Amino acid sequence: AKLRVQMRSEIKELHQRLKTTTIYVTHDQVEAMTMADKIVVMKDGIIEQIGTPLDLYDRPQNTFVAGFIGSPSMNFISGAMSADGFRTPDGIVLPVTDKSFAAASTYGIRPEHLHLDPEGIEIEVIVLEPTGSETQVIGRLGNQSINGIFRERISAAPGSKIRVAPDLAVVHLFDK
Repeated sequence: AKLRVQMRSEIKELHQRLKTTTIYVTHDQVEAMTMADKIVVMKDGIIEQIGTPLDLYDRPQNTFVAGFIGSPSMNFISGAMSADGFRTPDGIVLPVTDKSFAAASTYGIRPEHLHLDPEGIEIEVIVLEPTGSETQVIGRLGNQSINGIFRERISAAPGSKIRVAPDLAVVHLFDK
């Protein structure tokens, strides 16, 4: 792992020093995000989206790009728009800022865009992974899996409940 990070750094430094166009093909999205000025995301030989790393991260055009960019991957929650928000098959209502996107069947939120909130949506903790600087929570929202990454230290046991809320400015709604 250390060698990969060192090689990425050396290749990027060489590219910057030589000021040449370089095409680098990788299946490792972290390499793509850290090394590229522009990324072309392809699936089955078809271009899905072209943009800067942060354009793809902030504004993915479909669930393939949204799921490929970011680590861990974006949460995809199934459901449908309703008058009160995005409703999962379990009847859980997730907040949205724009209820006019009637065709939405998938609610996308990145794990790092969830925050602890006593008034938020209840999730059941399945696995808690403290890494020191952050805590990853693998949980269940109704019958669907959801991941969260929190800067706070969380002391919750598997099977316990925590409440989270999405950052509504970065919620993604996708249609089929």
